[in-house]
Amino acid sequence: MRASPAWRALQLAALTALLAGVGFLSMERKLPVLGADIGWHLKTGDWIVEHRAFPHAGIFSRTAATRPWLAYSWGYEVLLSRSYAWMGLVGMALFGAALTLLVAFSIFCMAERLSRRFWIALVLAAFACESILLLRIVPRPAFFSIAWFCVVLTLLFEAQRDGGVQRLYWLPLLFLAWANLHIQFVYGLAALALLLAVNVAQQLAARANRLSNYLLPATLPCAPLALIFALCVVATMIAPYSYHLYEVIFRYSQARVPYAMVEELQPFRLRFPANYLQLLLAIAAFAAIGFRKQLDLFKLLLLALATVFAYRTMRDAWFQVTVAVACLADFARAHAETGQRRSPLQLAGVFSAVALLLFLGVPRAGFNTPALERAIAARFPVDAVHYLQQNPAPRPLWNIFDWGGFLAWYLPQYPVSIDPRTDLYGDELLDRFNRTENGAADYRDDPYLNDAGVVLLRTRGPLAQRLRDDPRFRQAYADRMATVFVRRSLAVP
Repeated sequence: MRASPAWRALQLAALTALLAGVGFLSMERKLPVLGADIGWHLKTGDWIVEHRAFPHAGIFSRTAATRPWLAYSWGYEVLLSRSYAWMGLVGMALFGAALTLLVAFSIFCMAERLSRRFWIALVLAAFACESILLLRIVPRPAFFSIAWFCVVLTLLFEAQRDGGVQRLYWLPLLFLAWANLHIQFVYGLAALALLLAVNVAQQLAARANRLSNYLLPATLPCAPLALIFALCVVATMIAPYSYHLYEVIFRYSQARVPYAMVEELQPFRLRFPANYLQLLLAIAAFAAIGFRKQLDLFKLLLLALATVFAYRTMRDAWFQVTVAVACLADFARAHAETGQRRSPLQLAGVFSAVALLLFLGVPRAGFNTPALERAIAARFPVDAVHYLQQNPAPRPLWNIFDWGGFLAWYLPQYPVSIDPRTDLYGDELLDRFNRTENGAADYRDDPYLNDAGVVLLRTRGPLAQRLRDDPRFRQAYADRMATVFVRRSLAVP
């Protein structure tokens, strides 16, 4: 049944309201400029543009300058760099807001295409945005992964539903782009590999007459599916770093210390309403899978895998939320008629309306250079950096972990001692810096602190308390956020 023009207009208005609301909240909260990683991502993009090459060592770092490092999010970093070069902080923030809208629209499109029910898709997208976009997760390369993963899920679910393996031939091209934007393309590969494994296992069981009637039978031919998976793997290697991306993935899988240091890498906790919403979506998705007359083994295993990852580290909440939304949308499709798709002209109207509403909301959101600068200064030690720029202190610099990415951007004349690139520093170095920053008894044994000419710390941090009593350093500057210590023997009058 075709929707009436008035009903169609109401749907378009609701979609516009969702996207404009998500964009406005992102702008109002200044999320695009507040990430601890944003600084080193920006400087990496600048470096790539300036040198017309890709880094293979720890640029911007003095302690890990010779260690191997790959800019695996180089596509994102170049786009960020050009946004900042063209429009300054506002350009950087607009790029982040655009990424946020891309994620919101991708989740909605996935939910609507799988469910063919507009209002269900809109509600699911709103829940997903509240769970993963509007709490504490700032725009970053992973936003490309969320959007691309929604496309992968849509294609996999549709192919599984009707046995149309042909639509999956687009996946290699998608993975080619994904691998040059963010390393979490591996999540998409994992979903595709799981679908292949389930189909192989079910077809083998069917041949042996051991397939349970309670399981949804396999619908996809294994040979073409295996070929598509192989082509996707090959496509991910068509990148500046080729197969070395998988070495980075392996190092991440072996890391231990970052999961104790970085808050967003710590296990899932019920602290905010969004956390409860994430849990609710997962429970509803498991219930939807179990409610079917025949159990879909692929969806059950995929949701279980996403749950393990999401509860192991809060940063991967998006993995569970997107899979849960896809499963719920697919369940809603079982009793839905074929929906009516929007035309390109209607989508253009939606995007134009969203852009106009956001433009009109700029004054209320405080989305301008002075306001963005104030937001950055409220989170990072801008005043302390200004002090060091006006009163140069001897190098090298010792800084805390959370500020390293910001300092690589705002204080490039002092190579950082540590920054959030955990894959660069490794467990041993990260552990040494973490213990020193927390004022461990053996902080005097830290070779990187011992040779530092200037130290930049949180004013109320444990190490700052120790250095105030350490005769090797004098306090040169302090405010409510940051304190600068200079080594006495090297102090500049």
